[in-house]
Amino acid sequence: MTIKPLADRVVIKSVEAEETTKSGIILTAAAQEKPSIAEVVAVGPGGMVDGKEVEMFVKVGEKVLISKYAGTDVKVDGVEYSIVKQSDILAVVESAPETPAKKTAAKAPARKPAAKSTAKTSTAAKRGGRTAAKKTTGKKA
Repeated sequence: MTIKPLADRVVIKSVEAEETTKSGIILTAAAQEKPSIAEVVAVGPGGMVDGKEVEMFVKVGEKVLISKYAGTDVKVDGVEYSIVKQSDILAVVESAPETPAKKTAAKAPARKPAAKSTAKTSTAAKRGGRTAAKKTTGKKA
């Protein structure tokens, strides 16, 4: 059996509620909240509703966010559905496109110490790496 909604009605099927909390506590069926995200199963044709032209914006297969107590619950062939007005749908849930991880300020890679050279070291290196700084005049050339 199929359900064909009329006017601005939408048939939705609730997405499974999580059975455990973030901390790992298992919830009983009575303690679980009614899920507010549902999948659209069927969409009515829209048209004139209460003297106003209604355009249907949701499509079959989309996941939507609905009001907590919206709609009428029905059971067809052992499956529970809700029939809601399009105006009871708060938003369409879109999955975010997969993006690469944010680039953080990368630290310069650690350099390996240079191999010791057999060549003679300069006198500046012998003095601890200090060299005389050149004096500059404030004038630009």
